[in-house]
Formats: sequence, structure tokens, C-alpha cells
Amino acid sequence: MGGCLGYEFLKEGEDRVLRFDCEECPFFPSIEDNETVMAAVIDALLENPAATRIVLSQKRDYEYDFDQCQMLLEIAQLQAQLSRQRVEGSSLFVRLKNILYHRLKSDPIAAYHELKNLPKDAFVGRAMRALESSRLISAARRFPYKYGDRSIYRKVLQPQIKPDFMFTRLMSAYPMDAEEIDSYDVNDTEITIFNLPDTVQKLYHILPPEFRLSEEKYALLDEARSIITEHKPEKSEFIDPERMRQVFFNVGNDLLDELSDSRGLRLRSKEVEELASILVRYTIGFGLVEVLLQDDRIQDITINSPMGRLPAFIVHQDYDECMTNIVPTANDADSWATKLRLISGRPLDEANPVLDTELQLSNARARVAAVTAPLNPSGLAFAFRRHRDKPWTLPLFIQNRMITPAAAGLLSFLVDGSRTMLIAGTRSAGKTSFLGAIMTEVMRKYRLIAIEDTLELPTAALKKLNYNIQSLKVAGALSAGTDEASAESGIRSTLRLGDSGLIIGEVRSSEAKALYEAMRVGALANVVAGTIHGDSPYGVFDRVVNDLGVPRTSFKATDVIVVANPIKSPDGLHRSRRIVQITEVGKLWQNDPLAERGFTDLMKYDARTDKLEVTPDLMNGDSEVLKSVASNVKEWAGSWDAVWDNIMLRARIKEAIVSAAKKGMPQVLEADFVVAANDRFHSISDEVKTETGSLDSKRIFFEWNEWLAKKLKGGVQKVYS
Repeated sequence: MGGCLGYEFLKEGEDRVLRFDCEECPFFPSIEDNETVMAAVIDALLENPAATRIVLSQKRDYEYDFDQCQMLLEIAQLQAQLSRQRVEGSSLFVRLKNILYHRLKSDPIAAYHELKNLPKDAFVGRAMRALESSRLISAARRFPYKYGDRSIYRKVLQPQIKPDFMFTRLMSAYPMDAEEIDSYDVNDTEITIFNLPDTVQKLYHILPPEFRLSEEKYALLDEARSIITEHKPEKSEFIDPERMRQVFFNVGNDLLDELSDSRGLRLRSKEVEELASILVRYTIGFGLVEVLLQDDRIQDITINSPMGRLPAFIVHQDYDECMTNIVPTANDADSWATKLRLISGRPLDEANPVLDTELQLSNARARVAAVTAPLNPSGLAFAFRRHRDKPWTLPLFIQNRMITPAAAGLLSFLVDGSRTMLIAGTRSAGKTSFLGAIMTEVMRKYRLIAIEDTLELPTAALKKLNYNIQSLKVAGALSAGTDEASAESGIRSTLRLGDSGLIIGEVRSSEAKALYEAMRVGALANVVAGTIHGDSPYGVFDRVVNDLGVPRTSFKATDVIVVANPIKSPDGLHRSRRIVQITEVGKLWQNDPLAERGFTDLMKYDARTDKLEVTPDLMNGDSEVLKSVASNVKEWAGSWDAVWDNIMLRARIKEAIVSAAKKGMPQVLEADFVVAANDRFHSISDEVKTETGSLDSKRIFFEWNEWLAKKLKGGVQKVYS
């Protein structure tokens, strides 16, 4: 069917779509606002009852989802059913005929109210009961109604809006009966958080700039996209995604400039650049996922299959799990899957239904996991784990209560003592972020080698801070069909790269044996640290020995296990990340470290105080690992008080940084300042030792604190007393 309100009945993935062409319509295409449109949709639904989605297309697509489609289909079927019944015997024949044949299709709420005002007879009673049981009328009856006012439909029908140049649908209208609890802007995107009625879920509602453009700009973007998508990026171009994005931005900027001139549009340079950025997002980019990743309060994004049916979900640092007003489509999924294959060089198909890789944007990094059939029978699904733009630091973790200053001091001491350390925890416990913070505690004079199958560690940021760090990318545990080196080969190669600390993104598989072999023979003379799944020290032992096949005696090469786990509130609605244990692995047990007291807790989480507490074993100096570190330092050998004094000195320094941040200097929590503060601590310690012959903690802290005050440029003269 052609012309205004002509439609096609199309199959799009699992959906059956009624797509109406409204380009030639002299009115705005809206079921809720226009009775002509509503009547046309009702007629089309009666002819195509299998429809699962309705799309009205006029520059943008206005899409009504499955539930709204079914609501309207119910009215269509009621209209057909009631209009077929014989009403000639009714004294209300003329009025009923007008209501049932015309009004019920174009304005069913008005039709219902007209029926209510008719004298009651058997037929009118049946019609009233049928309409009252329908979902549309049931929903509308909750709101006050003025006859002829169609605004009530906006409370029941809320289309998702999608400009022509993009695939993703977005519910731009604010939800009815929802409570706004927060709002903020990220770049040019408006973010609003809502409490939703009748559910514990919150709604993360975004309104990005691409949904606030004029019709002229929409048309300009649509034409530019049709031109620029004729170029199909090749695999070689994805080797440097940032450079490719810049090239496409420049090309898009020039193209939009030319097109706007040819259309007689006068656009400022800033407007053209904004349009070029949007164009890049929806050609070689990841669309609205990129908009979500720009929000540094978002930690995770999950997009479930089947595409087009469910919204994207996020985990927000302040509001935990939220649903969004974004509905990705099957076209989105196919586009993202293709780009991820090109970026990673890894397959994603029936033979390899899992793809792990990383997404690097100019202002955000994310780990991406994609799954497809046959592992996921309903098609493609994605999970994006957003990484902080800057490396985490121990003072940042003190500020958000994941650790205490004393724990930070202890870990700093262990890192300087070149100990081996595993950061354990459940999924989303913050293991990788915490490992990144541990890396900022390593002195810049030492070399580090980071081995990962998916690049999540902040190696690029640390390089900008002049760290001597080399990143190695290896094949994932589930990868096949790639030319990447195995993780085991990667670890063995580090033994030929000189004296280096070793950071393992995650200990997953056969590389564990190579790692422990290197640790046992002392080939790695600096700190060794990595993450591993496990909810307790014994859980780590069980995984390493029983699952990964590392000999029990080799496991003793682990010095310390740090356990990170989420802590839930009693109502189950809130979750906080906490380090719950810092545990030393003893060396004298034979078979079972748990049964033979092979684990010694140095710090343990206390739910009553909601923080890590020092254990009696640590207070009494019953730690073989700390004694081993002390034995190599003249000032500490045989003196537990001196060791503890140094740990607490480090704790005071971390606490002073956090205190300065609370007094209006939040930037001191970031890696560039924290690394400089660590360097200065070591330099002052060396100067004091040379001058006095001892590590005088009071003097070291005094001089370091003077340095801090100068760095704060007089804003805070004394940040800690």
C-alpha cells in the first residue's frame, strides 16, 4: 500500500512489523494524537493480527512495542466483533452504529464514554463490559478524562523514537507515575533517574543530543550516513580504532559542511562537529552504547536477546541495577558483532559462540563479552564492563570504603616487599580495578609486564605517567581460530624480558602452572600479582590446585590472598564493594592449608563496623610473610614494632591524601598525584635514612606532609594532624 499511511507487513528478526510510510502525510504521525492514524492502524491490525510491532515513519521512526501493539489489536478485534452483531432491534441503532463503526477505531476511549452515556440495554451492557475488560480502557480509566481530549492516550501509549540514521530505539517520554530522584548531564546528554511504581527497579533515562535535533539536521545526517556507509572499513583499519575514528570524523565533518552548503543551511563549526560526532557513532561506532559509556557512574551494561524486545540494563555506582529507555535492535546486534570481530581479530560464530575483547573509545574503555547461537539460542547478546577513565588508586578505595587506611598501608608495604599476591573475588567484585590500584603502588623505577587476554588493566594510562611497563595480549581461555599466543607462552616469555614485576589480568587456565613455576624458581624478582575467581582463601586454593592442576607445594609460592566481595544491605536492594580478607599463605602445611592452619588472616571484614579490622595475629606480628620482608631490611630485621610503624606511616600518608580530597581537592586521589606522592615518600625515606641512619617515621611524615601542603599551593597548609 502506498501514499500517506500506506504500510508494509515485514519480518524483522523475530518481530512482525507493521511499518507505515508517513512521509507524504501533512500531519505528524502519532497514534495517540491523531484519530486518522489510529483508525488506519486499527484497520491494519485487523488484517494482520500477527503483528508484534508498529512503526510510523516520517524522518524518524515512531515505534510501538509488543505490549502496545497487543493493546491496540485487542481494540481492533473488539471493534470487528461488536460491529458484526445485529443491533437493528435497538432503539439506539444510529448512535450505536456511529460509535462501533467509526468512533471505536479512531478514539476508543471516547467511544467507551459515549456508550456509558447511552440508555442501558442488553447490547450496550455487553459492549461496555467488553471494553472495560480491554487493557487500553482499563489503563485509561485510572486517569481523569475530558471528552474529546486525546492527551490521555499519551499516558497509555508511549512510542520509542528512532531517527532514520540509527537502528536503536529510545523511549524519549518520561514514564508516567514515576518519581524523579536524580538528574545530571554527561557532555550534551541529559540523564534522569526515576523510581518506578510497582517495582524495585529504577529507570536510567537518557536524552542524547541526537534526539533533540531539528528536522533539517536529521535529514542532513541521514544523507551523510547513506554516503559514508558506502565505505566498508577493512580489518586493517581497526588496528588503530582511535585513528580510524579521527579519520571518519574529519571526513564526516567535511561531508556535512558540503551538504549543509548545498541545502542552504547555515551551521556553525560547533554544530557541524556535533553532527560529525553523531555520524561517527552510528557508522563505525556503537551508537547509544557509546553514550552510556561516557557516563563514568556506569559500571556495567547488559543487552539481552532477543534483540528489540528488551531494554538495555546498567549497573550504576549510586543506584545499582537499573533498566534504561534504550532498546537495541537486531540490526544493532549484527553491526556490533561485525565490528567486534574486526577490532579483536577473533571469531564469533556457531563454532566460536563466545567473544571476549575490549572497546577503546576516546573517553572510555570497556571489556566486551558477546555470545551467540548455539550457546545462546535466541541470538546475540552483549555485556560491557566499563573501566574507569583513570587508574584506580588505594586512596580512592579508602574514600569509597572498600578498604581502610591501615589496609592500604599494609598492601603498600607488601608491594614494596616484592610479594606475590592474588586478588580474589566473585564476579563484579572489583578485582581488576583493585589490581590496577596495586600497580600504582609499584615504584616507577621498576619494570612491569602485564599479561591479559582482554586489555582491562590501565597500562596505557600508566605509560603516560612514565611507568616502564610492557603490555602483552594473549589468547583467551575460550578463544579458538586466532593467531594469538597462549597465556602460558606469554608468561614464559616474560622470563626472557629481564627483571620485571608481573601482573596477570586473570589467572584462568593452564597458564597457572607456568606462573607458579616462575614464582617458585624466583625468576621474578619483583611483585607478582593477578586476579582469580574465588570467594575465600580456601576457594582460591581449591581453584588453583584442584581446577587448574597446580601442585599443592607450588601453591605455597602465593604469599597473600586479598578477597574482594560485594556486601548486600539487609533489604537486598543495595550493594557495596568491600575487601573482606587479607590473608597470608603459610609454608609449613602439607595437604590442606585450611585444616593445617596454613592461612593466617591479617585483616578481616567486620559487618558491625563495615570495615576491615586488624586481626590479633597481625597486631602480634605473627606473620611469616612480613617477617620475611623485614629480614632483608636492616632497620626492620627482628623488630616487629619497626615493621608496624612503617605500615602505619604508609597508612597515615594515604589517609592524608583522602583528607585533602575531602577539603576540596578531589584531584589528589587520582593516579598522577598518588604516584607522585608515593615517589616522594620513597625519596624522603631515603633522605632521612641517609641523614639520621634510621627510618624515623615522624620525620618522614612531617617532611612528606610539608611537600603535600606545597603541592596544594597553600590551599590547605595542614591536611592531617
